[in-house]
Formats: sequence, structure tokens, C-alpha cells
Amino acid sequence: MSRRRSQILAGLPRRRCVLLSHNSATASVVAQQERYIFMSDTAHLGLPFLQAAQAQKHVTVNEALLRLDALVHLAVKDETVTAPPPGPVEGDRWIVATPASGDWSGHEGQVACWMDGAWLFIAARAGWTAFLEATGEQRLHDGTRWRRGPQASALGESLHAARLNARVRETDHTITSGSYNDTSLLIPDRAVVLGVTGRVLTSVAGPTSWQLGVAADASRYGNLIGTAVDSSVNGVSGSPTAYYGATPVRITGTDAPFTGGSLRLALHYFQLDVPSA
Repeated sequence: MSRRRSQILAGLPRRRCVLLSHNSATASVVAQQERYIFMSDTAHLGLPFLQAAQAQKHVTVNEALLRLDALVHLAVKDETVTAPPPGPVEGDRWIVATPASGDWSGHEGQVACWMDGAWLFIAARAGWTAFLEATGEQRLHDGTRWRRGPQASALGESLHAARLNARVRETDHTITSGSYNDTSLLIPDRAVVLGVTGRVLTSVAGPTSWQLGVAADASRYGNLIGTAVDSSVNGVSGSPTAYYGATPVRITGTDAPFTGGSLRLALHYFQLDVPSA
């Protein structure tokens, strides 16, 4: 870039979009036809631009790379969590649920990403999609809120997007020492549960059998379940059960505390989508 062109670009105000073009018929300070967008951030992903004569350019470049890493092929852990989870792993992302609390307060609906020991919050835009790791489903942002993507298992849908959805949520759980474990498999608020199923991945140590349920009923979805590898449980509800708050699935030792093992658990449930405005 010529010195003259650098001087022109350096003098442009921040957040201004300028078109510099070359006209072969007249003299110009521009050697060839180019388009320069001179703003402090990009329009869609909010990536910071390098500024003229900027010191420590690597800081700006690294910030842009972090945002790209957080947003490209977006996959989030869950969308039902309202407060920062303990022990997040670098790069973990969530869609912040309502009502948010703690460090997430005021960031409902945004993407929360744990990076470099702090939370990075990114407001989604219309058309953004996210893969929901907890359920294997897709979410689509309509410019106001996240909606279920077109691949959701809708058993019925109205003209204004009211839906009856059949869903399965799956997670692996490493058993920790104690008489019971509340797992990371959360029953969503206002879910109607048909049952919970599971399989022993590594031998359950401690009790001779275990129960599968929730805090209110430890054996609601299974009792006297085997501890050996590949033991399974098919915990069908006696009748569909509605939950009016996010509720963790609980495992309980029948005759002794747990000391180890791992399980794969799956929640089978219905969810309703209200009609759009």
C-alpha cells in the first residue's frame, strides 16, 4: 500500500464505511480498484479490525480468533442452565436460560463461552444456528429468541408454530462417591416424561444394585438395577409425568454408597412449543 493511501485510510473516522475506487480516466491516489471497510468491528460477528499504527496488533488478532472459534460451527452444551456451571472446560458454550443469575445475570438468550478463565457473552443474530449437544437437536435464532430447528421431532404443528415434540436427551455419567448422585441429565421445565433408560458402561462399585429416579421418588424409573457392565434399565413411567422445573435425574445405591462406575442415561419426553405472535 502506498504511503499516500495509508495516510488517507489513517485519517478516516471509526465506524465509517468508505468506498475507494480507481477511475482509469483520471489521476487517483488508489493504484487499483479496491473496497475498504474501515470500522472498529465487523458487522455480523463483531470481529475487531486492526487500526492504523496500532500497538500490540496480536492482541486484536487473538481476540478475533477467539470469537471465530466460539461461533463457527456453533455447538452448545445445553439451553436449560440459568447459572454458570461449576468447573467449565475451556471453550465450553451454553445458551443462557431465563432467569439468568450469577455471572450470567442479564445475558438471557446469549451464547456464554468459557474462554481464558472468564465468560465471553455473544448476542445471537437472526439466522444463526446452534447444535444442542444435550439432545442432538438444532436451534435457530429468529432475531428475538432461539427456536427449535426444522429437524425437531414434531408430532404436530400449527400454522403459528405451536408444536408437540417428542424428544430424547442422553448423557454419560461418571459415578462419584456417595449414597446418591444427581446426574447432569436434566428433565426440562414443563417436560412430560415417558421414561428414563440407561446402561452400565463400567461396573457400578459400592452397592449390590441401584435405583433410578428423581429426588422426590428415588425409584420412579427403576429399582434393583444390576451393577455389571451392560446391565440396562428401561424405566417406563406408569403414566406420563409432568415436571414444573428443571429436575436432575438421580441414581441411588440400594444398600451401600457408590464408590465408582459409569452409566449412559437417556430421558424420553414430550415438550410443547407455544404459538408465535
